[in-house]
Amino acid sequence: MELHLHGKTALVTGASAGIGRAIAKALGAEGVTICITARRRPLLDELASEIVAGGGARPHISVVDIMENDAPQRLARDAVAGLGHIDILVNCAGGSRPLPIDAPDERWHEAMTLNFTRVRQVTHALLPQMIERKWGRIINITGKQEQVRLNAAYSAKAGVHAWAKGLSKEVGKFGITVNSIPPGRIISEQILRNNPEPVRREFAAQHIPVGRFGEPEELACLAVFLASPIAGYISGTVIPVDGGLRRYTF
Repeated sequence: MELHLHGKTALVTGASAGIGRAIAKALGAEGVTICITARRRPLLDELASEIVAGGGARPHISVVDIMENDAPQRLARDAVAGLGHIDILVNCAGGSRPLPIDAPDERWHEAMTLNFTRVRQVTHALLPQMIERKWGRIINITGKQEQVRLNAAYSAKAGVHAWAKGLSKEVGKFGITVNSIPPGRIISEQILRNNPEPVRREFAAQHIPVGRFGEPEELACLAVFLASPIAGYISGTVIPVDGGLRRYTF
């Protein structure tokens, strides 16, 4: 299928590893010129070389700690300066934050800032130039809602789902779509760190119908499709990529 992405531009946050890295590489392979951003410059340099080796254009690299106060606006300015404009935004920066019930407000604030507020701020910083160009794709990598314990990231990701749905109502008339992808158990640094292979095997056998954890590339293919012009009638959705892990119909 021809996705008609050649010549488009994209900003991918959280691009140094895991899902963000896979999405950046997949977009690059489709002819998208990318701004990749994260905190770890060596990993971004490696990713840039991999994208070029795969036939893509050399990415613009923006080393930013998304938690710094002015990071969303600074990142948006740098991405536009580096690429001229941004057609596609992939919000992938984030992280799990399991908390005890007596956790102080500071830890809740950090989790909500990382997983919701910065997503909203980066997006709103880039929306004016998408609106002006009458085209845009916003893709949020979020999280599942079937909680096994108190985790502040789940609350933040639920907020992203609600915000993204509302935003899709406002910007559809400008040719901009907004969609969210909650990953299931997708292999990442965090997954590997917290789930040794025997634990992954047992969990998959009990809970994941396809019988295994997913690879980042298996989620990236959906993100790239949603980023494409041919996905223009898909907006305001939440589409899990989880091997059937989600138990509910709706």
